[in-house]
Amino acid sequence: MQERIVITGMGTVNPLGLNVAESWNNAVAGHSGVAPITLFDSHAANLNVHIAAEVKDFKPENYMDSKEVRRRDRFEQFTVASARQALENSGLKITEANAPRIGVIISSAIGGLQSLQDAILTNHTEGPRRVSPFLIPMLMANGGAGMTAIEFGIKGPCFSVASACASGADGIGTALMMLRTGMIDAALTGASEATITSTGVAAFDRVGAMSRQNENYSMVPKPFDKDRDGLVMGEGAAVLVLERESDAKKRGANILAELAGYGATADAYHVTAPEENGQGGAAAIRMALASAKANPDDVGYINAHGTGTPLNDQSETRAVKAAFGDLAYKIPISSTKSMTGHMMGATGALEVIFGVQTLREGVLPPTIHYETPDPECDLDYIPNQAREAKISLVISNAFGFGGHNAVLAIRKYV
Repeated sequence: MQERIVITGMGTVNPLGLNVAESWNNAVAGHSGVAPITLFDSHAANLNVHIAAEVKDFKPENYMDSKEVRRRDRFEQFTVASARQALENSGLKITEANAPRIGVIISSAIGGLQSLQDAILTNHTEGPRRVSPFLIPMLMANGGAGMTAIEFGIKGPCFSVASACASGADGIGTALMMLRTGMIDAALTGASEATITSTGVAAFDRVGAMSRQNENYSMVPKPFDKDRDGLVMGEGAAVLVLERESDAKKRGANILAELAGYGATADAYHVTAPEENGQGGAAAIRMALASAKANPDDVGYINAHGTGTPLNDQSETRAVKAAFGDLAYKIPISSTKSMTGHMMGATGALEVIFGVQTLREGVLPPTIHYETPDPECDLDYIPNQAREAKISLVISNAFGFGGHNAVLAIRKYV
């Protein structure tokens, strides 16, 4: 019989808070992390978008040496902060004996975009001798994983998965498979992203993916609403500690939930648009349920990808219907991106944490800003107010540019 893989630690910094408890309380309360951009002057950059969901009051020196702060991109600072929280929460001690048997699979879709952007401008205006010698480790997408391994002395497999906005979920799914095969005994896994830069905002706006409701920022994004007009960019990180159940019990760990299943597919349809019929997402949902040895009627809540773009929300609704049939109308589904914004590759990891909290606390977080029903999006999206519900299985959807679909199943631990 396949041994259960369990979650024993969680850590996060994101637009709703600087730890799990603060973030969860704000999500349940329906608070929005969206506000005018402060990380750079969006007006001076002549952008159409002036709002984002930034991480607020983050002080990296609280989590790492001040010298290292200067040598790390913001996404890497988020990574180490979240990993430190997760390790402390789990009580897992890294030793010379166990370090080679612990993996670090912490993903990023983009890497150090701010560092890259700054270096290009510096090279252009001041010349190559003024480019930072730390640029390569600051921009590489695996930098968060590598620096986490260095920070804590972890010597097992260490890498980053890049599958656009599915990166975090795919990284966690990869860690699950490595634990199931016995390749490692524990893993730090999740994702980090810091793309709120003039280049990042301009690029996503040019794709037509972003809301321009700058004056009405307190009411966007609007996932699944008929008047949704695009995503709001977010940033942050989320990291989990995964272990085999027997190892966790042996050391007396507090087991938070079971990571029960993982499914991943490709639409093979379009580089930015989701397949309209949602069949790729539906196949990933079915694969995750099979991996968890679960039935469709076991699912009590779905944390949706729910970006607030017209195409994504319609396609995801169709995917849920294709996977669950008539049962889809009975399963509550919400988009916490309505509060956190879209943290690109990192959001899928944070939404697993929200899934764990949903199981433990018996509360389903809402989709805020929901006002006008869309006939094409006609499921139960938990509009505006959290809802109490005792459930045993959550699935979390993460879909990304390139046609990537990743779904994780999280089971209440009993």
